[in-house]
This record gives sequence, structure tokens and C-alpha cells, in this order.
Amino acid sequence: MRNVSVFGLGYVGLTFAICLASKGFNVIGVDVDKFKIDLISNGKIPFHEPGLNELLDEVLRNGNFRCTDNYWTAITESSISFICVGTPSKPDGSIDLKYVKNVSTDVGTVLKYKDMYHLIVVRSTVTPGTTRNLVRKVVEHLSGKKCGFHFGLCMNPEFLREGSAVHDIFHSDRVIIGEFDSKSGDLLESFYSNFYGSHTPPILRTSLENAELIKYANNAFLAMKISFINELANICEYIGNTDVKVIAKGIGLDHRVNPSFLNAGLGWGGSCFPKDVQALISFAKNLNYDPILLNAVKKVNDLQPYRAVDMAKKLLGKLKNKKIAILGLAFKPGTDDMRNAVSIKIVNRLVEEGARVVVYDPVAMDNARKIFGNNVVYADSSIQCIKGCDCCIIVTEWDEFRYLKPEVFVKYMRFPAVIDGRRIFDPSKFLGRVKYVAIGLGL
Repeated sequence: MRNVSVFGLGYVGLTFAICLASKGFNVIGVDVDKFKIDLISNGKIPFHEPGLNELLDEVLRNGNFRCTDNYWTAITESSISFICVGTPSKPDGSIDLKYVKNVSTDVGTVLKYKDMYHLIVVRSTVTPGTTRNLVRKVVEHLSGKKCGFHFGLCMNPEFLREGSAVHDIFHSDRVIIGEFDSKSGDLLESFYSNFYGSHTPPILRTSLENAELIKYANNAFLAMKISFINELANICEYIGNTDVKVIAKGIGLDHRVNPSFLNAGLGWGGSCFPKDVQALISFAKNLNYDPILLNAVKKVNDLQPYRAVDMAKKLLGKLKNKKIAILGLAFKPGTDDMRNAVSIKIVNRLVEEGARVVVYDPVAMDNARKIFGNNVVYADSSIQCIKGCDCCIIVTEWDEFRYLKPEVFVKYMRFPAVIDGRRIFDPSKFLGRVKYVAIGLGL
């Protein structure tokens, strides 16, 4: 199965498709957005992801990758189709499966006229039961064919981190295969064995529903760790001589806890954690179960960004007409993605308080302009951003901000007050040089 079609050329689908093509698979990417197709076909990635542009140039040059809006061609010329479309939230927080249903409709329509066996793999994040009860039923109904006989079906969740997605695909720590039947699972396992070769990671084969829930459990657990350490950070701020970074290091040395995702800050954002935690909450409620812990995880995170605003008020008093610099806008370093970024909450609240806000991010400025419009001033560098400001808030932990020394803030700011929202500075070097406060630092 070296002829592949990938439906949905967003962050997950395009990255996956290009990485497959770079390993010699013949990949057809499918999307309904013709502008995006033209952009990619001309060697341009519609988002920031380190290393992906170089791979795209390579696979376009050797002919292993092409993209189209013609789903018929994509399905007939491939033996395996990966569904990687988005699953956004509805207004009530539940998952919206319309794009998954649309692709299932396209696949079923074409398979009606295709004689050869075809494997369908869902990589989109979907709630338990979706692959079996939506994808399978739609494809069976429209094709008139039987799942497990005429076509195969698997659920194969992705675990990519924006900013390191290329590395994550090539060096995955596991492959989860939810299978409708053993033939489907065998084929997908063989596919990944060909992709990884001698470096194939552990493969877990299980039911479709287990695979669907593993993805939600994974993201919810990581979100829980961050909310936990942020809750502890908030407590530390009320206790003298405490530092959440030391607390996190101390508990992280316990192998049962693990230090990963114990970095206190202003909360989690992006396209996955907020959406997936809310979807799992809504899914549980529809089962008549009240997910107490998940609700608490979400509530802590909903409030966490405003800690930075509260700190600014303690430093400056009323914020009206105060000039405040925001360093970092993307939801995390290494990406230009601002979906559910904590910077949005912080900036909007500061504007509501009457502050004059200046913002800077190394790669997310174009997206920021779409979100904030004329409500803020856009700087071209970190120095320009802090110049003449009364306060600076570190919102995203980009490496270039880590090199800013106390004397830089003293030299360029009107009132050198720094709020370290991501704990990138050494307090011992900043305290006494500038007015310095930080998440989880009890003085």
C-alpha cells in the first residue's frame, strides 16, 4: 500500500502527507480549498512548521506528492485513504463531525464504483463511536459494500506537537491502531512497518473506540498536569520563599510523576487541548456522567491568563493609559498558530482596562493582525515592543526572549516592570534590577 490519499490539508494532514511522500510513498493530498491547493502546489506551506518547507520542496520535485480537490481521482488512484479533516467545536462545546461526514460521503460515493479493496483510516480526533457508527455506516450506505469485506476501516490517532511535528512523525513513541477487523489492522501495521523500517515504534492494536478515546485521554491528561502545576503556582505566590519551578523539579524527580508538562505559566491553548477537553466534557455529559476533574482542569485554565493582568494591576495600579508590552502571541513557541492562544485573553482584557498595548511575536504577527485589528500597536522587534512601556508581559516562551537581560528593560522601558508569565528568566538576576514578578514565585 504505497499509493496514499490524505483528506484534509490542514496542520495534521499536510504534515503527515509530506512526511509520507518523503519516505517514498506516492501521496495525493485532497482539500476543498483551491487557494490552499495552489499555494501548496507552488511550494508554500500555509502555516509555520520548522523543517516542513524543505520537505515539501523535495517531494514536489521528485513527484511523490501532489494535491487536488478531485476526491474521485484521489480515491481511485490510492489503496489507502487517511481522513485528517478538522473536528471543530460546536457552540455548546460538543464536537462537530460535519467534515468527517463529508469525506466519508466522498469515499463511499467513489467506492461504489471501485472493485479493489480499499483501507480507510481515520486520523481526525473523533469521539468514541464515530468511526464505527458514522464513517462505516455512511461508506457502507453509499457504496453498497460491506466493511471488513470490500473495504477496511481503522482509527489511528495522531499525537503531533506543533513546532516539532516533523520530528514527531519520524520519531513517534507509539502507533495506536484501532481496527474494525484483523485484516484492516494487519494492513495498517504493515503500512507503518514499511514507513518506519527497523525503527518501528511500539504498535498497540485495539478496538476503534479505545483508539478514539486514547487520543482524548492523552490530551486531557497532559492538560490536567499543566492545570495542576498552575494551581500550585498560584498557591506559591501567597507563600514566601517558594518557587513553583523548584516544586516542579522536586516532584518531577519521582518517576511516577515525570517532569514533562510541569512548566507553570499562563495556561494552555492551541487547536487541541481546549477543543479536546471540552469535547470530552460534553461527550461525558451526554452519557449522563458529570466529569468533575475535567471541569476543574478547564476552569483553572480559563482563569489562568488573567493572572498576568492582575499582576500588572498590582504593579501599576489602574491600567488606563498605561503602555504595556506583550512579548509572544502564538500559543506556544515554534508555531504561528494563535488558535485559543492565551495572549488573546490577556490582550483583550488589557484593552478593556484602557491600556495601550504593544505586541510582538517572531512569526505570528500576520495572524495577530487578523485577531486584534487596530486595537493594538504592532512592533517589529522585542526592543521596539518594550520601548517606552510601563510593563512587559512574557506570554510565549520564544528563545529570543530568554536572552533579554535586565539592563535591556531598564534602558528601553519607561518603568521597567517585567511579568514573567512563562518563567524564562532567572529571578536572582532580575530581582533588584527591575520590578520583577513571575508566575509561581512567592517572595
